[in-house]
Amino acid sequence: MLQIALEAPGTFTATTAAPSPVANHGNALVRIHRIGVCGTDLHAYRGRQPFFNYPRVLGHELGVEVLEPGDPAAGLNKGDRCSVEPYLNCGRCIACRRGKPNCCTQLQVLGVHTDGGMQPLFSLPAHKLHPSEKLSYDQLALVETLGIGAHAVERAELETGDYVLVIGAGPIGLSVIQFAQAAGARVAVMDTSANRLEFCRQQMGIDLLIDALQPDADAQVLAHGGGEGPVAVFDATGNAASMTAAFKRPAAGGKLIFVGLVQGDLTFNDPEFHRKELTIFASRNARPETMRGIIAAIEAGKIDTSPWITHRLELADVPTKFAGIAADPTLLKAMITVGGGA
Repeated sequence: MLQIALEAPGTFTATTAAPSPVANHGNALVRIHRIGVCGTDLHAYRGRQPFFNYPRVLGHELGVEVLEPGDPAAGLNKGDRCSVEPYLNCGRCIACRRGKPNCCTQLQVLGVHTDGGMQPLFSLPAHKLHPSEKLSYDQLALVETLGIGAHAVERAELETGDYVLVIGAGPIGLSVIQFAQAAGARVAVMDTSANRLEFCRQQMGIDLLIDALQPDADAQVLAHGGGEGPVAVFDATGNAASMTAAFKRPAAGGKLIFVGLVQGDLTFNDPEFHRKELTIFASRNARPETMRGIIAAIEAGKIDTSPWITHRLELADVPTKFAGIAADPTLLKAMITVGGGA
């Protein structure tokens, strides 16, 4: 069986001798049709991903077909199209017991802490599969990315009419934007890329756009809020300088939600932090009910994934073509095809 592994930063290797998995002990056997490439994969490729060891088989944004359901209790059928919830949690720790399996103390994320889906066949716990009779494999592979943004917006508890700022208009930032809009918020977007800002204007209807490189960027944030800061600021950059600067941007009594993750420490001015009585949230992964809700929202036409995919490649071409895609400044979301299927 073909399997692609990231042996070291910047180096993929392919083998055709990987053993084929089987369905057993509650695990389903699936055929992988689509693999989304996300920021985590790009950070790992560049050697900048926390909690990561090499070699590793990447791939956690997956659109799959059930070959053997494995666990009857999961309610799956052969041929079901599913999105994969790639967060393997223990079910016993304090986080799991309190309904937060996304931050399980023993969490393993497919393609990060344990091998993922850059292979045609895969075995995983059947209850981590979320089926849809309507969605394409492309759409199913995008559910996990959308889940990151949806969970961050859930954490913020936005109200209709809230003025919010999203910093970073990559795939994770775009998912935050979509769900902040769905919550009825008035969304401003800040980024250093003119192409990404224009994408937000054309594809997402955002007219409050801020070039982070401009000296008056913070003045623009206030101007868009009528002289007041955003009630919630989402930083989806994974950039330490941006995340540090984000502390000064929420309104008094506001919220700061870190969606991106950076290696190292962040610092902030404590008197200013206390003066505003800010609330800071980490946002990690997504919960099962969030992913099921996203599938329902896409099925109902409330979320449009069609503008997202900008690059495509075949699984066998990853070792030779991934570098070019990773270096392309127009990259938003690359989709890897594994076999056929729409």
